[in-house]
Amino acid sequence: MPTRRLLLLHLLAVAGAAVPADGRRLLPWDDAGAVLRLPSEAAAAAAGCEMTYGFLPCTDTAVGNMFLILAYGFLMFKAATYLSAGSELLLQILGPGIVGGLFLPILGALPDAMLILVSGLSGSKEVAQSQVLIGMGLLAGSTVMLLTLLWGSCVVVGKCDLSENSTATDSRDTKGFSLFGSGVSTDVQTSYAARIMAISVLPFIIVQIPKIFRLHSGHHLTVLLGLIIAALLVLAYCLYQIFQPWIQRRRLEYARLKHVMSGVLRHAQMHVFGRLLDEDGSPNISVIEKLFHKIDQDNDGKLERGELQAFIIGVKFEDIDLDSNVAADQVMADFDTSQNYAIEKEEFVNGILRWLEEAKRSVSSSGAYSKKFLQDFHTRTRDEHNLLLGKDDEDDEGIEYPTWTCFKAISLLLLGTAMAAAFADPLVDAVHNFSNATSIPSFFISFIAMPLATNSSEAVSAIIFASRKKQRTLSLTFSEVYGGVTMNNTLCLAVFLALVYTRGLTWDFSSEVLIIFLVCTIMGLFTSFRTNFPLWTCFIAYLLYPLSLIMVYVLDFKFGWS
Repeated sequence: MPTRRLLLLHLLAVAGAAVPADGRRLLPWDDAGAVLRLPSEAAAAAAGCEMTYGFLPCTDTAVGNMFLILAYGFLMFKAATYLSAGSELLLQILGPGIVGGLFLPILGALPDAMLILVSGLSGSKEVAQSQVLIGMGLLAGSTVMLLTLLWGSCVVVGKCDLSENSTATDSRDTKGFSLFGSGVSTDVQTSYAARIMAISVLPFIIVQIPKIFRLHSGHHLTVLLGLIIAALLVLAYCLYQIFQPWIQRRRLEYARLKHVMSGVLRHAQMHVFGRLLDEDGSPNISVIEKLFHKIDQDNDGKLERGELQAFIIGVKFEDIDLDSNVAADQVMADFDTSQNYAIEKEEFVNGILRWLEEAKRSVSSSGAYSKKFLQDFHTRTRDEHNLLLGKDDEDDEGIEYPTWTCFKAISLLLLGTAMAAAFADPLVDAVHNFSNATSIPSFFISFIAMPLATNSSEAVSAIIFASRKKQRTLSLTFSEVYGGVTMNNTLCLAVFLALVYTRGLTWDFSSEVLIIFLVCTIMGLFTSFRTNFPLWTCFIAYLLYPLSLIMVYVLDFKFGWS
């Protein structure tokens, strides 16, 4: 007992000695500079940092700001996730026309646009001029990351064997990492999206005219002209998304396959002996094999197209007009990985497992397993298919619980927008403070770290989609990548130029504009005139990322471009 008392008195003495003159108690690791300060505003100012909104924690140390960057970056990631989930629900309610063409591209670029806006909106003009470099770093980093790291990763994940005419064979990946024997293929429409992306760099060229021709005046005018051109390009791109028919046809084709998936899975769940998933959500392989033997009418251990079509007819998609011939072709193309015009048991089991994972992922954004997820998946795919066909007859059942779905969509969109607006400013401050604490230029921090927060959700989704190893899904994936870059070059740049114009800031980002222009032009030209990409092409994309960083460093710090 005396020993315990002595120990307690010793700890109290140490704690008392750790209280400085300002009354702020230091933690044991405070000497290392890693503690976050959550004091009063006066104490925070004395410590050398300013709390955002007057209550969020701040620090003037490198480790502390690194923690804040990670924390606020995660919150921005969640904001992007909520915006994506709300957009998908909104797509179910209103259809893909205006929503898919107008709202979805804008909402996808909202976190980046919000960070760019707050980077130069608050504080004095001098503070805004120093912090706006963070917004430019995000803009350049997001564009470069999408076209280099993400593009190359999609090629690696989605690679298939290349045939004699250099076209990728769907779902066949037997050549490993052969640089010339494996790769990906896209459709010709995807190359059109790449051309649009290349054209979208036009506002960057316009705003750089005074620098290119070394003019001493006209900088403010060219910023305004670039802003107008960027806004017009946003409008033109959204209208193109709304009215261009091939986009709707591509979505409809995939929606049909998803509805076939949901119908087959629901039929199997209801009519095969046993459940497809166990109580914990893990797949029941024996039940899937029973379904295979049920479809295999001649018991030869493989499913021919006729057997598959007979089964699909028996499913009776009573709530939708479905061509059984088209449905059978789609299932054969999706399951027949050996390309022998028959589906073996292993191919069938693997295909059903893929379908179950996609159904769970489509229905539950949280990843939680629900026993009624197959019915939810069936309802969602039916509604999506009907909306793409323009069906809104009174006889249709429509979306189940439309009021709740609408409320949930609006709530997610509002929550995502509010989080993006609330945490963009403290994230920019944390990056700025980390730059001051480490003497690392804020551009490089925002170039590398911030795109991970705002684009990681879309990047993970794109890689998962590419892993299906189908030309159709890869075309959708790369189209989304090119579309994201297009919105960066138009909407996000428009926000940036509006900020520079209204606040009278100096446009001095020649090296940053140059790397955006070079990466977009190189990848745009490279992907605009070809549809087949062997595995070696991923190295072109990967190498452009470090080369971009090196180029900015050399131009800014060796040649003094800015």
